[in-house]
Amino acid sequence: MDKNSTHNQEFKEELSSLTQKIPRRYAAILTEFCLSYRGAARSLDEADTNLVFFLKLLRKQFETPYTFEPYHKKVRTPIDYYRFGIEFLRPIVDLPHSKILGLEHLETIRGALKKKENVILLANHQIEADPQAIAILLETAAPEIADSIIYVAGERVVTDPLAIPFSMGCDLLCIYSKRYIDHPPEEKADKQLHNKKTMELMSRLLVEGGKIIYIAPSGGRDRRGTEGHIEVAPFDPSSIEMCHLMAKRAKTTTHFIPFALSTYDLLPPPETIQRELGETRNLTRTPIYIAFEKSFDMEHFPGSDLKDKEERRKARAHAIWAIVNKNHSRLLKTV
Repeated sequence: MDKNSTHNQEFKEELSSLTQKIPRRYAAILTEFCLSYRGAARSLDEADTNLVFFLKLLRKQFETPYTFEPYHKKVRTPIDYYRFGIEFLRPIVDLPHSKILGLEHLETIRGALKKKENVILLANHQIEADPQAIAILLETAAPEIADSIIYVAGERVVTDPLAIPFSMGCDLLCIYSKRYIDHPPEEKADKQLHNKKTMELMSRLLVEGGKIIYIAPSGGRDRRGTEGHIEVAPFDPSSIEMCHLMAKRAKTTTHFIPFALSTYDLLPPPETIQRELGETRNLTRTPIYIAFEKSFDMEHFPGSDLKDKEERRKARAHAIWAIVNKNHSRLLKTV
């Protein structure tokens, strides 16, 4: 692959101009990200075109940061950020070797949404670009479902300048995860109040019906274990219980669908969890995979007969996690 493209000079000028105006830490991360993207993309022309546009969007974020509401609806005009995110990710996805398992369950989801019933995807989470990865995989089989997904998102994707242009193209319910809510301590009360407001908005959406919401009950991304294998992070029983209670109170039929994805190699997260914003991002062109499962019975599952309420909730969370983990293992075997 040639080192230059028809947009190479424009890309260099945009990158040089921006890195001189932003904090040194972000300048280094941004430069590494751009070079990594160029190395992973199937075409340098495509890569440089996307990067020039991305850098212009990023310049706006450093000059006038975008503020996300607790319920953010994707920005489609005057710039279509949803389409931007998809087209940016496309050159590094090996689509011919990517795969969807459980396609038959898409009909259940489609039918439920048409009847104004709700669907909650109880999923694992691996990379910042999971929403764009899902949209790319579903754009032939179910583009309307991909476009309808509301993602429960942590603060990182709405506060890190490099992530914001992609987050602006998603429907988001913005929360502070348990992992970061105590940091810094003086902001804990405000963060808890924000989360309460977000959950109230989610409850209203479930009452309206016809919503599909993606939730990662682990509260974070999967990472490699001590033996080097990617492990599906454990699901938090209280997160699943909260979703279950909100769905019951909404009195609108809600389908809980275990959903597995394997996108890790595309944009691996840091090996360790870090509190500060600004993480190194290295990309690889690779296939990606997702798997849908049949609806999970939230009242009847292995351990549903346990007398202790907390043990029963743990059993439910583990049962859902086990399904996602099993399908994640199946996805890895397709490589």
